[in-house]
Amino acid sequence: MDQTLSALGDILLKALPTFFLVILLYIYLRRLFFTPLGAVLAERREATEGARTRAEEMFRKAEQKAADYEAKLQAARTEIYREQEIHRQKALEVQAGRVREARAQAEAQLREARERIAADVAAARQDLAAQAGQMADQIVKVVLQ
Repeated sequence: MDQTLSALGDILLKALPTFFLVILLYIYLRRLFFTPLGAVLAERREATEGARTRAEEMFRKAEQKAADYEAKLQAARTEIYREQEIHRQKALEVQAGRVREARAQAEAQLREARERIAADVAAARQDLAAQAGQMADQIVKVVLQ
C-alpha cells in the first residue's frame, strides 16, 4: 500500500505542473481571448439590438405620424363637408327667397289680371247694357214699322 501511495504521490507531483499549466492557460485565454471576444459579441449584440430598437421606434413614430395625418385629413374633410353644408343651406335659402319673390310676383300679376278682367267684364256689361237699350229701341222701331 505504501508503494501505491508513493506512486500516487509521484503521479500527483508530476501532474501538478500540468495542472498549473492548464490553470494558467485558462486564465491567459480568458483574459486575452474570451473577455475581448465576449466584449465584441456583447457590443455586436447591443448594436444589433440597438438597431432593431431604433427601427421599432422609427416604425412606431411613422405609425404615429400616419395616424396624425389621418386624423388631420379626417378633420379637414369634416371641415370641408361642414362648409359645403353651410353653402348648400345658404343656396337653399337664396333659392327659397327667389321662389317666394317669384310667387309674390306671380300672385301680384294674377291679381292685376283678375282686376283687369273684372274691369273688362264690368266695361263689357256697361257696353252691353248701353247697347241693349239701343238695340231694344231699334228692335221696337223695326217691329213697329
